[in-house]
Amino acid sequence: MAEEHTTRPLFRNGAGSAALTLGIIALVCAFVPFIGDFVAVPTGVAAVVCGWVGVGRDEKGMATNGREAMIGAALGGAAMFVVFVAYAATVV
Repeated sequence: MAEEHTTRPLFRNGAGSAALTLGIIALVCAFVPFIGDFVAVPTGVAAVVCGWVGVGRDEKGMATNGREAMIGAALGGAAMFVVFVAYAATVV
């Protein structure tokens, strides 16, 4: 009797996980006065991009963590907003 090997699909959840991690780092660093500006903006942009990729993969069925990707993108966007508000408050 031959054995049947069923393989489960391999999901590509890396972008969503990276988005969440980068979003948390960006939001925490956004509240650090001087150095946070130089860290929060690039990591915030990376979180938004990874979140966008992760949500796209979730919609195509290639990933299972679309909610995680969306939260990471939102946190990255919030971090960039905090940096923008802090910059606008200190320059004006």
